[in-house]
Amino acid sequence: MPEADNNLDAKNYGIGIPQVPETMLMKGLNELDWGMKDRLARIFNRMSGHTVMLAFDHGYIMGPTSGLERMDLTIVPLIPYADCLMCTRGALRQIVPPTCNKPISLRASAGSTILTELNDECLLSMEECLRLNASMVAVMVAIGSRFEALTVRNLTTMVDQGSRYNVPVLGVTAVGKELVRDARYLSLATRVCAENGAHVIKTYYCESGFEKVTAACPVPIVIAGGKKLPEREALQMAYEAIDQGAAGVDMGRNVFQADCPTAMLQAVRRVVHDGERPEKAYEMYRQMRG
Repeated sequence: MPEADNNLDAKNYGIGIPQVPETMLMKGLNELDWGMKDRLARIFNRMSGHTVMLAFDHGYIMGPTSGLERMDLTIVPLIPYADCLMCTRGALRQIVPPTCNKPISLRASAGSTILTELNDECLLSMEECLRLNASMVAVMVAIGSRFEALTVRNLTTMVDQGSRYNVPVLGVTAVGKELVRDARYLSLATRVCAENGAHVIKTYYCESGFEKVTAACPVPIVIAGGKKLPEREALQMAYEAIDQGAAGVDMGRNVFQADCPTAMLQAVRRVVHDGERPEKAYEMYRQMRG
């Protein structure tokens, strides 16, 4: 304890200088509690307000997807170039080095696989997510499918638990074979997730009207990469999504199935964080690949 008689008089009060609180660059997140914002600040770059997430959670419904047969060989070299890793708890424990110091968006819902009808899912416990030090938890929401009510309940349950421990929730919009990836559907699905408490939404990009999808969603949207595209087209999609209001990308197959995954992920970063045009980012990719 300091000695009372030796304590100097305080004098640096900064009188006349207003205290300006730092605000979150992403919409809809500034009124959250400190712990929630701290976790989100690990995921979103404080300069650009955007994020490049690397998704490799495909195995929980698809098994050993091409490019993910040996995740220790294909995913681990990519980790330094990602802002956030989206994976299952099994992959996290088995192949992600705890020394990599990357925020984790943990797949927290699981259930049926591609062998049956998708989206009949249950939830991990929030205690398990906390044991794994997740910065965010991801829950599938299947708007328009037979399991719509179940998956919306899963989302609200995880939002309730996340609010208790200040863990943000990523609402992942599922699109089944019978549903169309157009602006009308995506606007409905993303808004439902946001209205039910999701702090960030992962959805698909659509070429027509995507700016309406992002405008109508009161929280940040990151786009899914979806099926494998030629590298130039994937970079174009990322550029257009960011230009039309997306706060980032969560790419998997368009990275780890690329001819040179490390070059592709770095090219995506240039588009998302630096606003690089797709043609220049693709040329950068070709140079690194060569």
